[in-house]
Amino acid sequence: MHQADDPLFSTFARANLSVERGEGVWLIDTEGRRYLDLTGGIAVNSLGHAHPHLAQALANQAGKLWHVSNLFEIPDQRRLGQRLVDATFADKAFFTNSGAEALECAIKTARRYHYVSGQPERFRVVTFTGAFHGRTLATIAAGGQAKYLEGFGPKVEGFDQVPFGDHDALRAAITPETAAVLVEPIQGEGGIRAVPDVCLKGLRELCDREGILLIYDEVQTGVGRTGTFFAYERSGAAPDVLASAKGIGGGFPMGVCLATAEAAKGMTPGTHGTTFGGNPLAMAVGNAVLDVVLAEGFLEEVRRTASLFRQGLASLQDRYPDMVEAVRGEGLLIGLKPTVPNGELITALREESVLAAPAGDNVVRFLPPLTITADEVREGVSRIDDALAALRAKRQGAAA
Repeated sequence: MHQADDPLFSTFARANLSVERGEGVWLIDTEGRRYLDLTGGIAVNSLGHAHPHLAQALANQAGKLWHVSNLFEIPDQRRLGQRLVDATFADKAFFTNSGAEALECAIKTARRYHYVSGQPERFRVVTFTGAFHGRTLATIAAGGQAKYLEGFGPKVEGFDQVPFGDHDALRAAITPETAAVLVEPIQGEGGIRAVPDVCLKGLRELCDREGILLIYDEVQTGVGRTGTFFAYERSGAAPDVLASAKGIGGGFPMGVCLATAEAAKGMTPGTHGTTFGGNPLAMAVGNAVLDVVLAEGFLEEVRRTASLFRQGLASLQDRYPDMVEAVRGEGLLIGLKPTVPNGELITALREESVLAAPAGDNVVRFLPPLTITADEVREGVSRIDDALAALRAKRQGAAA
């Protein structure tokens, strides 16, 4: 369709692929071609496409109640909140429709905390280069990436960005106006860059020492993606506030802001709100996701499958040292950095009926469902092998 005739905003550079349905890790297009979906809706389809338990939960709820607003009690909302509290550091939960909204809630929670603590001058949030925190005016300011800020000025005030991994710059950025440090335990959009465990512990100590809050953006890393329920568990450095989304809804729009009771003490009636957040449909699906992810043995299986995937990609790095510069990530949040432009590899993968997503630092992201099987991992590695071989041959032919 010509752009002028397209009824949609031209904000997405969509691939020429029209999908009709999905089954687990597979996507089927309108012509019946099957694709191994290693994109997972960008880490959203945590349990794959059309998972029967999620589909049944949604269908059951759809026949009873869709929406009432937060003027009334929603039993499944309280149930899901309690399950998240029981499984994490948190005491309180606020449900949203997306990750950006969860981050907005987290930022407001931090500012409000200092306001009710008698320190209204503490409103600034320190963030890191390469970060991605969403597309609202506040969250693009927090992320600080020029390509997302261009044309949307003036930039929202209150965010101080420091180089990723620069401890001295971080310490220098803390001032009497600082309210919090906001960090992704693993930068997804930024190129699958993990913050070392020792650094997360150092951040926790720094925030405690300075009397400021530590906020984790686990929109992409949460709900089993890295092999633990949340990525911070690996380090043992719990936050004061955490934003999550994507996988928690398994494909249904949903996010959550989690916080300790102390951090959330300023979030009293009327200070924040949402029309659709925590609606009965989302809560039914969210509870169904936790039924699976928190079941005994599930995360152990995720770790085993992830290890198999990483081993397979490492073997491809050994086989194609001229094509693969690095393999990085945790669990089933995996990045492969090719020596060619990542878009070329993504195109070659699509020709092998494999779907992958781009990331910063020229990385190709693999974000399969947590339910991907060992056989499907082997199939994926085999197809990635074929794509690399075809791309190598193409480039060698062009150079001849």
